[in-house]
Amino acid sequence: MNWAGFTGLAAALLVVSGCNAASETNDSVNERVMTLSGQRPIVIAHRGASGERPEHTLAAYQLAIEQGASFIEPDLVLTKDGVLVVRHENEISETTNVSGKTEFEGRRTTKTIDGKKVTGWFTEDFTLAELKSLRAKERLSDLRPDNVKYNGQFEIPTFEEVLQLLQTHAEETGIRVGVYPETKHPFYFAGIGLPHEAPMLALLGQYGFDGPDDPVFIQSFEVGNLKLLKKKTEIRLVQLIAEEGGPADLKDQTYANMLTPAGLSRIAKYADGIGPQKTLVLPTDGLGMMDGPTGLVAAAHDAGLLVHPWTFRRENYFLPTNFKSGVDPSRNGDLAAEIEAYRRAGVDGFFSDNPAQVVNALGDDNGELP
Repeated sequence: MNWAGFTGLAAALLVVSGCNAASETNDSVNERVMTLSGQRPIVIAHRGASGERPEHTLAAYQLAIEQGASFIEPDLVLTKDGVLVVRHENEISETTNVSGKTEFEGRRTTKTIDGKKVTGWFTEDFTLAELKSLRAKERLSDLRPDNVKYNGQFEIPTFEEVLQLLQTHAEETGIRVGVYPETKHPFYFAGIGLPHEAPMLALLGQYGFDGPDDPVFIQSFEVGNLKLLKKKTEIRLVQLIAEEGGPADLKDQTYANMLTPAGLSRIAKYADGIGPQKTLVLPTDGLGMMDGPTGLVAAAHDAGLLVHPWTFRRENYFLPTNFKSGVDPSRNGDLAAEIEAYRRAGVDGFFSDNPAQVVNALGDDNGELP
């Protein structure tokens, strides 16, 4: 992690916990803290089972469902004709074959997204029919070479197709897997006349995901759209929080300020949980070794907020030093040990590219899935 970038957030968490996170011993990781509900943490398939199939494809979601995920997570962007489709970003050159399609060469452009210049091809410049002519590819090809064999096999799915997949599974098995959509760049999309809220809520309602007891959360790194959604729906909402920066729609707000006791209280007025970057719960030291808890989980629980950290991945590249296996960044490390540490820290759910491993690591745990 970027230790320099962590400084501001660490300071905020010291206020939350009342102690220095680095002074916590590893023994505190071994003292199990209960989840907010007292039930087993949920397993959120991050972009599907994206450790084994190209992310945000129906194949990745289907595999995650088969592996026992509690929820599948689609990132939502919009097309030129206002259809919600599933991509990690609205710029799609990393996850599709668009750069090799000669008919779309003229669509390459540079835009300012959340204050940053981005060059490439953007979903909002394509109709749904045009996007359906593209095929998905593996984004992390160096770390996941086994996924490359699936390049070119899968379409870009619409949000409705993802919901239809869940509906079919429920009808065939009687098991209802949840959905956990993220609104990507909602301030930007609203500014170009393509807001997320109306089409997203309409589809969720159509497929029976519209109440506080339904297996659905809506997440965002921004604040304004969550507050707007709070007025429009009873669906549970989650404020995402990164180590650095702040919400793109609030120039005077930082994520560090949002993690103070006052900040968590403000979040609790419009959201039901937080989705922090995982090192905000259990940071790493200068050598990349996992350190003791920061106190964020306890502080969030005190504010009545669930805690769903991200992202848990099995490759060495993404693991703390003490859970790596050798030096090859693409080799699988000890993800189960990392899951156990966070389970004992009391988190309420795990965003993971490898839902099967998280399900196995949690075992029977205590209680039933919410």
